[in-house]
Amino acid sequence: MSADRLLSCELMQDWIWGVAVTSAVLQVSVLCTTIYLHRTLTHRGLEVHPALAFAMHLWLMMFTGITPRQWVAVHRKHHQFSDKEGDPHSPRLYGMWNVLFLNVVYYRRTAADQEVLRKYTPDYQSTLIDWIPAQGYGVFAGWAIFVWLFGWGWGSGAFWFQAIAYIFLNASINSICHMVGYRNFDNLATNVQWIALLTGGEGLHNNHHEHPTSARFAMRGREFDPAWPVISLFRALGLARVKPLPAGVH
Repeated sequence: MSADRLLSCELMQDWIWGVAVTSAVLQVSVLCTTIYLHRTLTHRGLEVHPALAFAMHLWLMMFTGITPRQWVAVHRKHHQFSDKEGDPHSPRLYGMWNVLFLNVVYYRRTAADQEVLRKYTPDYQSTLIDWIPAQGYGVFAGWAIFVWLFGWGWGSGAFWFQAIAYIFLNASINSICHMVGYRNFDNLATNVQWIALLTGGEGLHNNHHEHPTSARFAMRGREFDPAWPVISLFRALGLARVKPLPAGVH
């Protein structure tokens, strides 16, 4: 094999490896968000082992910059005022495209409000990670891991790609899944299965708004909640306990 062809093969292998790692990191972040932040902390639909909670919290700190208490507060407020005045990011109030592209702005505005934190998270129990100063800077550790794996240029690009993709996946739930899709229940949220496949089941948003404390989001027909097999595995390993599901949800 010629030197040029060998170099080309090595570059292709490096590219495939980079795409695989970046995609895996993104999907783990998605699963940590839906299982830990959403179904466990926000709605108490399940409980996870403290070691698993610590690992998920640490992962989110490094690869998303999310502070769990802020996320919980914003989402609980969203449920209280869903698509009404007071909803932090309703596309019916602000427009679907505005929420899709500016969701992070709406989120940060509400997350920075200390009164919102006090009102909506009185039950939040701090973990060891919560006591780390300037948690938001934990993303530099995630960035450093990418640089170590792929070098300064490709590593930085891959890290910011997964971070931006994570932002847009969350924004698609808050925007598209309140305007476009089908409904099983009488609320303004919608189900979009292809978004659910990319977001650990979060695209089954109409189902979730009807039964917010359900740890399983798939409820009808051929709906698929990608996080549910992961939760089932955690249950089998003794790392999670699911609260009773709504009638008809198995």
